[in-house]
Amino acid sequence: KILMARSGLPLAFAEALGRIGAEPMLILVLILAVLIVLGAVMESLSLILLAVPFFWPVVSGLDFGLGPEEMKIWFGILALVVVELGLITPPVGLNVFVIHAVAPDVPLGRIFRGVLPFTLAEMIRVAALLAFPPLVLWLPRWLGAL
Repeated sequence: KILMARSGLPLAFAEALGRIGAEPMLILVLILAVLIVLGAVMESLSLILLAVPFFWPVVSGLDFGLGPEEMKIWFGILALVVVELGLITPPVGLNVFVIHAVAPDVPLGRIFRGVLPFTLAEMIRVAALLAFPPLVLWLPRWLGAL
């Protein structure tokens, strides 16, 4: 994390994306797609510790009409949800292999088919959290954290 910060790579990445001039939502969706793919092949805590400091300078520079603290919470929840989604997403989906280890008599293909409805439901949830940030922020606001 410190090495990445000192290298300036996250800021250079943020500047490069800023020069493209794409819509903020498109940039965020691309970042979340990368996190889903990486989540399929990497353990979640390691991925979050590596990827969030890399992507945060990009996301914090985008305008979604949220305050800085709201952006931190919103992006943190989105990142966590999509990384966990990656853990059940084919073709790798590490949690599917955990299920297979617990129930070795169940074929892996059957487990992936069984996980598919949950994957689709999670994708719908991510779309809702993207489209409606208050879904993420209502509880911190209610608790007085924002």
